[in-house]
Amino acid sequence: MNNSEGKPDIKPNGWALAPLCLFFVLYIAVFIATGDLSSVPVSVAFVLTSIVALLFSRGSVNLRISAFCKGAANDTIMLMIVIFVLAGAFAGSAKAMGAVDATVNAVLYFLPSDMIPASIFIAACFISMSMGTSCGTIAALAPIAVGLSPQIGMSLPAMIGIVIGGSMFGDNLSFISDTTIVATQTQQVEMKDKFIVNIRIVWPVAVALMLFYIYQGYGLHHESGVVGDVQWIKIVPYIVVLGLALSHVNVMIVLLAGVGLSGVIGLFDAGFTVWDWAKAMNTGIVNDMGELIIVTLLAGGMFEVIRRNGGIDWLVDRITKNIRSRRKAEASIAALVACTGACTANNTIALIITGPIARKISKAFGVDPRRTASLLDTFSCAVQGILPYGAQVLIAAGIAGNVKPMEIVPYLYYPVLIGLAAILSIVFQYPGKYAKP
Repeated sequence: MNNSEGKPDIKPNGWALAPLCLFFVLYIAVFIATGDLSSVPVSVAFVLTSIVALLFSRGSVNLRISAFCKGAANDTIMLMIVIFVLAGAFAGSAKAMGAVDATVNAVLYFLPSDMIPASIFIAACFISMSMGTSCGTIAALAPIAVGLSPQIGMSLPAMIGIVIGGSMFGDNLSFISDTTIVATQTQQVEMKDKFIVNIRIVWPVAVALMLFYIYQGYGLHHESGVVGDVQWIKIVPYIVVLGLALSHVNVMIVLLAGVGLSGVIGLFDAGFTVWDWAKAMNTGIVNDMGELIIVTLLAGGMFEVIRRNGGIDWLVDRITKNIRSRRKAEASIAALVACTGACTANNTIALIITGPIARKISKAFGVDPRRTASLLDTFSCAVQGILPYGAQVLIAAGIAGNVKPMEIVPYLYYPVLIGLAAILSIVFQYPGKYAKP
């Protein structure tokens, strides 16, 4: 049967969620058996669950594969992949030509050691707001945190947790963030209106956490003589990237400029050739971003298959069947995007899936669309920021080298706190009765 728009009707079907159940059962079983979630690579887990999703799908083999490919080739997903590629190329080329070491020395040169944790957090917030991508921020800043960690005597997982927290600040609020774009477009609101509602929920968390990091930094001292000569020219790519991002230049152009500057500056340094530059970009793309790209494609395809088979509709029915008030409607929207985000391990995909559904719920129960967009974005980022199998934690752990994702999770204060702040905003209906921006 077809609906009034000529599209096939989708009947709620709980069995369509079997791939998600398999995903979590697989991870829980592996963790119980080995104590190490990394024993099963995320990409392998998504391959297995994607196969199950296709097996549980209806229609011919060609129709199932077509649905999977359409989900994987979603415009937003493909845009994200391009950004991932450019972010990897920038991080790899900047690191190879010495930008990371130069920046570490500059930070140690300018800042007292007891301010470094707070400074890293502020820098991550600032860069992520400018670039609009948490993954790009982590790729650029995590190597610096890795270099600073032994210098100031702070544990590496704690330093990485600071970077991830600050990166989620911009992921949630930036005007050029994928999550902001999807959240506002699905709710048909202006970005600035969503920002004003959103910032009133999360700014107390950011300020309180900054003060905590200042307090935590007391007593940390880097060893005398560890600050090397600061090669200021090698810091230029980071400064230019930040400046362009603040000027609201497209994130892809920003990252391309960073890649180009890193290579050109590196070529003037003895021992760095065009071939070194090419290898560095390849390393950044393949090693740092390769798994993320694969997982993003698989997740997009798998969830399109699940959606077409009625799994998402079934989940929505279960979540919303007892709604009787606006507060419960907001809670159901929060639960919906949080559950979907935990399942997809991609907050943008979670918003793509839940945004239209959330709009229907908010219309039915009188929830202001600006608030709906804010809640969607905040809860998606809160969940995404703490997932040990999420892109942000995986990238950070990969850059850190000897740190496992689960070692970082206890230090992810910011995502947890903005989630709690958003829950309190629902309970107490803050900030006010949808005050006009």
